[in-house]
Amino acid sequence: MSLKITTFSSANELVTVFSQRIADILKQAISEKGKASLVVSGGSTPVPLFKALSVRAIDWSKVTITLADERWVASTDAASNEKLVRQNLLQDKAAAANFIPLKTAHNNAEDAVEQLTATFMKVGLPFDAVILGMGEDGHTASLFPCSAQIEAGLDVNLPAMLIATQPTTAPHQRISFTLRALVSSANVFLHLTGQKKRDVLYHALEHSSDLEKPIKAVCDKTTVELMWAP
Repeated sequence: MSLKITTFSSANELVTVFSQRIADILKQAISEKGKASLVVSGGSTPVPLFKALSVRAIDWSKVTITLADERWVASTDAASNEKLVRQNLLQDKAAAANFIPLKTAHNNAEDAVEQLTATFMKVGLPFDAVILGMGEDGHTASLFPCSAQIEAGLDVNLPAMLIATQPTTAPHQRISFTLRALVSSANVFLHLTGQKKRDVLYHALEHSSDLEKPIKAVCDKTTVELMWAP
């Protein structure tokens, strides 16, 4: 598989072009099958993209949005990816979208896997577009190299769609889509800004194993388009 690199002169240019690209993918999916699905990630990097997407003219009522991963915290918590998405993406025109949170009422993320799997079986895979981020340790979604669950999360021969993880270098228990679920998607994007993140990615691809830098596992298993600006 491969990494396709699309470089922009500024973060603003990236957001403008990328939001249109995602809008076009969703519109095409709706035209072809009457519905579309989008998986997004948390963090500060995608916030401007979320705001740009929210005003795009799409039949959002036919779009299902979910997260690549979630911290096992209340949706009102500052650390919640759901809160980030609700405040920045599910606004304006995109308020009509169908959002499926990953955080459930279960006390433990592991106990939610069965229920969430059943929910997403109804949505149907593959997702039309997945937008991933990457940490400075090379993790993506909540597939952390430091977690005891990393081998299972990266094993594409296992049928699991979701997995509960517990990183040792970051707070909170998490739930995450597995590598198998992510790389089955029709379009997989990696959204990064800044030279440091690009250097981490390139080093991971050239000098690390999948278990050491899970983002490498994604690029090894499917074509990933890097959307990058300085």
